[in-house]
Amino acid sequence: MDKTACILGELSRLYPDARPALEFRTPYELLIAVILSAQCTDERVNKVTAVLFEHYNTPAAMVTLSGEELEKYIFSCGFYHNKAAHILSASRDILEKFGGEVPSTLEELRTLAGVGRKTANVVYAVAFGGNAIAVDTHVFRVSNRLGIAEGKTPEAVEEGLMRAIPEDMWSKAHHLLIWHGRRVCKSQRPACESCTLKTWCKYYEDNK
Repeated sequence: MDKTACILGELSRLYPDARPALEFRTPYELLIAVILSAQCTDERVNKVTAVLFEHYNTPAAMVTLSGEELEKYIFSCGFYHNKAAHILSASRDILEKFGGEVPSTLEELRTLAGVGRKTANVVYAVAFGGNAIAVDTHVFRVSNRLGIAEGKTPEAVEEGLMRAIPEDMWSKAHHLLIWHGRRVCKSQRPACESCTLKTWCKYYEDNK
């Protein structure tokens, strides 16, 4: 069994219930939550969307808000001005180009205003069951430290993960790496000594 397979097997054992932390009921709600999650915790996003989605959980409802009105709802997520503009632009795109439904392909998702590669990958994988790996800060850090996909950009790490991991495991691996990054392989103080992946970890080997 190769290194990546061993790591994925151990991560699956550690986190059998790994799943998205964002709370949503529809692809549209997920899309908005992911946009809000940029440089913000999922816990904070869930608190904001619990209020926002009471009345504005469809594109048609969302575009009735002005930018200033939406900013008041999402202020605590940070970067609220840009996020409000992206949410309203994407909502208008969905209404005008896709009949009010969030598109279900990566190519179409990436045409939405404010939707980059990572956001599109999350929505495609989580909402529509597609095979994609979204590289957030946790996935980027853990992948580089373990040495399963090394790169200086999220795109480079994504390409490396896609080569190293079987396609039908991409979405699951994304969540496993996030959970490990949050619970063990933290940015400032990784718990290397107690980490059960240290046998295969490049970072541990270099720093022990």
